[in-house]
Amino acid sequence: MATIIDGKAVAQKTKAAVAEETKRMSQRPGLAVIIVGDDPASRVYVNGKRKDCEECGIYSEEYTLPADAGQKALLELIDALNAQDNIDGILCQLPLPAGYDYDEKEVIYRIDPSKDVDAFHPFNVGRIMIGDYDFLPCTPAGVMHLMDEYQINPEGKRCVVLGRSNIVGKPQSMLLLHRHGTVTVCHSRTPNMEEVVREADILISAVGKPGIVTADMVKPGAVVIDVAMNRNEAGKLCGDVDFESVQKVASYITPVPGGVGPMTRAVLMKNTLTAAKLHGKH
Repeated sequence: MATIIDGKAVAQKTKAAVAEETKRMSQRPGLAVIIVGDDPASRVYVNGKRKDCEECGIYSEEYTLPADAGQKALLELIDALNAQDNIDGILCQLPLPAGYDYDEKEVIYRIDPSKDVDAFHPFNVGRIMIGDYDFLPCTPAGVMHLMDEYQINPEGKRCVVLGRSNIVGKPQSMLLLHRHGTVTVCHSRTPNMEEVVREADILISAVGKPGIVTADMVKPGAVVIDVAMNRNEAGKLCGDVDFESVQKVASYITPVPGGVGPMTRAVLMKNTLTAAKLHGKH
């Protein structure tokens, strides 16, 4: 039976370390969160970020724009936050509302790279590629943090990443490569995907399809990390991995919820602290 990786406990430890550092700073780090429209899932996530900021001693501002505010208004807000010395990190909740002609790429490009605590700006993405970075995307960094906490070393291991998104799959593969893993990225066009997955010593799934990873696809003793957050037919939160069956085969496994999700938010706090230091706060 697999050891269950406790993301909540590791996230609390990470946030406690951030809080200790912010206590000693003469100026508090500041995070601005922008939410456009009234998507309930985004609202829950933003409320969680506010709570994390309070726990970590980080000053936070929240800006809610109506869905029809428009690209110009959103960019003007980002420009204003780029100029504010008390704001070290800017996060615009994505996706933006459909049907209003928003350009997400332009929004990401507009955020000052030194305040890009999501690490989505091409400048930061390029630095991640060469291994010389200030920020890492929150979810892939959270995965690596969990692996370190449980002394799971990717060096020399066959690592398989399911999914090739810019937010998780691609940066995750880079971080594993930087740590000397042998990495394969699988996606919708990968032939014989089950066979590739079965070779993984470390499997990270970020597809967004409930139960796509079953026990017969998992090598005995593999580490299985489930990044996805889905709802099954009963409306219950679940990941990509059929947890009940896979935990009998794997050596380590993350639950959903309570695995990678809490770490994503904890890394955001860490990135905001890093941004504050880049801006000369100490």
